[in-house]
Amino acid sequence: MEHNDYRAAAPALLRDFLVYHETIQGHSRRTVDEYFLDLRNFFRYVKILRGLAPRSAELDEIDISDLDLDLARSVTISDVYSYMSYLSRDRAKHANSPTTGYGLEPSARARKIAAIRSFYKYLTNKAKLIAENPMQDLDSPRLKKSLPRYLDLDESIRLLESVDEPNQARDYCILTLFLNCGLRISELVSLNLTDVRGDQLRVLGKGNKERMIFLNDACKAALDAWLAQRSHQAAADKNALFLTRKHTRMTTDAVHYMVKQRLKKAGLDASLYSSHKLRHTAATLMLQNGVDVRTLQEVLGHEHLNTTQIYTHVDNENLRAAAKANPLGKVKPPRPKPED
Repeated sequence: MEHNDYRAAAPALLRDFLVYHETIQGHSRRTVDEYFLDLRNFFRYVKILRGLAPRSAELDEIDISDLDLDLARSVTISDVYSYMSYLSRDRAKHANSPTTGYGLEPSARARKIAAIRSFYKYLTNKAKLIAENPMQDLDSPRLKKSLPRYLDLDESIRLLESVDEPNQARDYCILTLFLNCGLRISELVSLNLTDVRGDQLRVLGKGNKERMIFLNDACKAALDAWLAQRSHQAAADKNALFLTRKHTRMTTDAVHYMVKQRLKKAGLDASLYSSHKLRHTAATLMLQNGVDVRTLQEVLGHEHLNTTQIYTHVDNENLRAAAKANPLGKVKPPRPKPED
């Protein structure tokens, strides 16, 4: 779906909400597009529940151009839970695949809950079109919290040392930035030449939030080596920091593929790791070496501290040292009394 398609496709009630998120809240166009798709499907389902569309209709073909405030106001939490039940059992995971499974994962359902909750919060608090928020007590699916997978220090060094031609300077630089700065892949591919500013890197994160990252010696050396090559290359995008062999800006798919190939070259299991796992690696290595969690939050560009805190649960020497530091750790249990 093209960005901003919702402006033409969404009914006025939805369009005003989406424009608010893009212009006032500063959410990315991709996020706003996903909100539109999630809400469109939800109100398609509501129309079936209300008898405004035949139950035999394909959900993806139901028109919601007539969505109005009366229909939106009529929705209850029970309707949302009914929709969640449908998503968890009957919704195709990949709508265009003949071999797809059915039932969306809790994380996918949680995103749709977030869109619905945000829409009704907007109707109540911002647009003031309804007096009470019917979704105020709406619960999200319980998500299984798993520890992030990451490379250890030796594996990280092995990955960097295995980088060879072709594209050695470029790929080494990309991997170095992932492993030292914890960039998101979307942040990396959007980097421009002007974002490299001496010992700092300007990064545009989620919601178009800008942050400055300090570059260590390894990052500066890798960037210098790549920029020396980059200066001799023709570029279809003269601003782009990282270029493909066709001289166009590197895409997320291109970076994903490169990372997988470099992992294989290093003898690491490419099915277990990805560019995002390199971000996890950077975060974990920083924590293991004394960076506090609030500083790490700034480096990673997390809006909420609890997103960063998952890294504090990773098994590391700091946690072991903390356990040993408690003076009660040396108290020995009482010996059992001998039997008479």
